[in-house]
Amino acid sequence: MRKTLGILTGLLFFTFVQVSAQKKSLDKVAAVVGSSIILQSEIELQYAQYLAQGNPANPEVKCSILQSLLSQKILGQQAIIDSVTVTDDQIDGEIERRLRAMTGRAGGPERLEEFLGRSLIQYKDEIRPDIKEMLVAQKMQAKITENVAVTPLEIKRYFDAIPKDSLPFFNTEVEIAEIFLTPKLNKQEKEVFHDKAEVLRLRIKNGEDFATLARLYSQDPGSAREGGDLGFMDRTSLVKEFAATAFKLKPGELSQVIETEFGFHVMQLVERRGEQVNVRHILIKTEPTPASLERAKAHADSIYQQLIDKKIDFAAAASLHSDNNDTKYNGGMMLNAENVQSRTTYIPTDKLDPQVFLAVDTMKVGSISKPFLFTGADGKSGYRILSLKSKTGPHRASLEQDYPKIKEVAFEDKNNRTISEWFEKRRKITYIKIDTEYQTCPELSGWTTAKN
Repeated sequence: MRKTLGILTGLLFFTFVQVSAQKKSLDKVAAVVGSSIILQSEIELQYAQYLAQGNPANPEVKCSILQSLLSQKILGQQAIIDSVTVTDDQIDGEIERRLRAMTGRAGGPERLEEFLGRSLIQYKDEIRPDIKEMLVAQKMQAKITENVAVTPLEIKRYFDAIPKDSLPFFNTEVEIAEIFLTPKLNKQEKEVFHDKAEVLRLRIKNGEDFATLARLYSQDPGSAREGGDLGFMDRTSLVKEFAATAFKLKPGELSQVIETEFGFHVMQLVERRGEQVNVRHILIKTEPTPASLERAKAHADSIYQQLIDKKIDFAAAASLHSDNNDTKYNGGMMLNAENVQSRTTYIPTDKLDPQVFLAVDTMKVGSISKPFLFTGADGKSGYRILSLKSKTGPHRASLEQDYPKIKEVAFEDKNNRTISEWFEKRRKITYIKIDTEYQTCPELSGWTTAKN
């Protein structure tokens, strides 16, 4: 049963059922779970997606797919008992998010409709029940584990139970704090980019097609190829300035040029549904000028001197001056990008950005780097000041050195056990009948409670 959690996570990516109710009535029933049925077509469609992702043909995968669907049905039935629900906005948001990804892979909405053999509006209606069921199951699973926690004693017991020759080996890890300064454009420097956006706004106002201009000129790679369409989003998914304008527009209305941290935007409201809006936009990114880079360097040099003279500590300087909102409020501490959820500050050196690695490679613990020009993965340039807080050499895992990582694994283990135990109890009191084709699946051993 420990596989249940991983398999259930996998069902978040399932292929949406694309058959009509009439066709479903003719389907073979692969399993019955309480008052619900699982059709063979559902399994086949998920297996088709598995193959479409480039995986080798392996019919045994269908066993895991059926286990995922069984788990989802059980969670959904318990959700009804516990009054666990999801809102229409959450369902709409998930549908739009998935369709945006599918549209991107297909090469545009027209090609996606051709691939699906139906309009996107029709497809949305067809997949809505499946999306709702998936979100409810996900929320129910979160409720089951919401009170799970591990004590220091449990963490120690978990670690002590690991055979010494099976302890993981960790490479060199560092803790790094940063102050990141981006160039600030003055009013005159900004006008160049503002005017580019304004020219496009006037062209649209005078009758040119918004989507065409977005594809040609928008510098938002995620939406440009979709004609600037962002799909349905709520306020929390949009930056403040963008949301404030988007929610004031009427359908079809064109905005004035607005500025956000990303640059200058022209937007048009496509549709509003309650607290979600579907807007399309054209983005003109701002770029640092030589003068703005010089000003940023001078600011960075000034902060560096204050740090060296001990007139301010690094955490305070990061809070006051850093432009990276992800780090400025926690003392400038950088997080392991591959393990953000755990919020661990320990970063393996082989996972560091090459520019950061070069800066800290020869630094001593406690030292501060001189400001250096840095270009991030998003293409934004600025000046960075780094402080090397700690450095741990290659070693076998130990409770003293690796407590945060061991705590995380111990928590995950307890989380999995909680889910497994819950499923074990629910399976025993739920009517489950599985078709003979799947009764030899190792994953489904012990699931059947009905006589076949």
